Amino acid sequence: MKWVGRHPGFALVPGAALAGVIAAGPVTAGSVAAGIAAGAVTWYRGHPRSWDSVVAPRMRSAHRRWLTKTYRGKHWAKIMTMLDLTKLDPDTKEKLVPRVRRIVSHSPSTETIYVDMLMGQTPGTWTDAAEALGHALRVQRVAVEETEPLRVALRVQRTEPFQQMIIPPEVPTSSDVVDVSDLYLGETEYGTEWRAPLRGQHWFISGATGSGKGSIVWGPITQLAPLIRDGLARLWLVDPKGTELKAAAPVAYRYAAGDEQSRLLIAEFWDAIEKRKSILADQGLRTATLSRETPLDVLVIDEMAAVLAYGGEPRELRATQRILGLILTQARALNGSVIGAVQEPTKEVVPLRDLFTQRVILRTTSSAHVDMVLGEDMRLRGGLADQIPNLPDTAGIGFVVRERSRTPLRVRAAYTSDGDIAEFVKVAGWPHTELGATTTITEEVSEDV
Repeated sequence: MKWVGRHPGFALVPGAALAGVIAAGPVTAGSVAAGIAAGAVTWYRGHPRSWDSVVAPRMRSAHRRWLTKTYRGKHWAKIMTMLDLTKLDPDTKEKLVPRVRRIVSHSPSTETIYVDMLMGQTPGTWTDAAEALGHALRVQRVAVEETEPLRVALRVQRTEPFQQMIIPPEVPTSSDVVDVSDLYLGETEYGTEWRAPLRGQHWFISGATGSGKGSIVWGPITQLAPLIRDGLARLWLVDPKGTELKAAAPVAYRYAAGDEQSRLLIAEFWDAIEKRKSILADQGLRTATLSRETPLDVLVIDEMAAVLAYGGEPRELRATQRILGLILTQARALNGSVIGAVQEPTKEVVPLRDLFTQRVILRTTSSAHVDMVLGEDMRLRGGLADQIPNLPDTAGIGFVVRERSRTPLRVRAAYTSDGDIAEFVKVAGWPHTELGATTTITEEVSEDV
């Protein structure tokens, strides 16, 4: 009776069905049931997308909760016992088992299990057991997030949620439809859009060779096409290898290839930010609006290691580090944003990584890199970027930290093709030569920088 009281649906639903048969007769009740079934089939066939977003998750949740043994009864109690997540009541000596409160199935690959912890347990207790719990549940990954006192959410990944390449939206042609505080990057493991602000933020992207860093770099760039065309945004491209960003050089405000040229461009970017800061100070303003006079200046550094650690004399590298540090700490309110990509995110290579506000880690060769990029204990909390297979099909898959939480979120960036880049260059076609646009950097930079 106690169990029925906690789950009244198991008594009410059959009881309501039986009452309907008695009141209306079996023929009428059967006709109603058949009508509901026909309507469901019509919905499923006619509009599968809304069915998948409204009905399918509820059906999967009910199936996971009640028609499988994983999260209920003796099987769940056994798992909790084996992982030392049970306790004995000090008075009655009854074994207490954490209770599954609710299950939300986001997709066939992912689900969230809301569990009531036992008195004396903390989210850290469950985080420490997350890896073992994943093996016990026979799933790929379990991440733990505190939702409220004495309750945690277990973010369960059963299989890889990203089985297909994600196609980005078309390159926009109107500045009015571009929101630089909410740019599309791809999808999350829950089937929702992965979006992030660029204006007022700095992005740090880390991943091994072939992990798909270019997808996260090109995605926001292509969405800026009409802003570049209308003089509301300017690209400053640092391309040490001279290959990754060269396709955008025709519409870049500044483009630099090679180590020395790259350092000069970074210095010139800071020069422009300083001038803007001085102008706003004279006007009594602390932040810049988005206009042709104060456009969004985006500094894109394809391989930060080349300009911060490897490509030059120690004195030159230290000078560039100092300038980039000034940019990262002062440019955000002045419509200056940085997108930096790197393979090795160690402090020796990128001593300024903590100054970036938005961080993404893709497939990596070291488990230590996860915490370096996302923050302390992020791998323990489920950011298993080092376990992403080294396959072409996994390019663009990685982790970010969920907003308003400390839980890594699995994401995949949309793939920007050569055709998308060509369309971007066509839309962004630079008409503002009077603003001083150029495709290469020279040494005409202030010696005071």
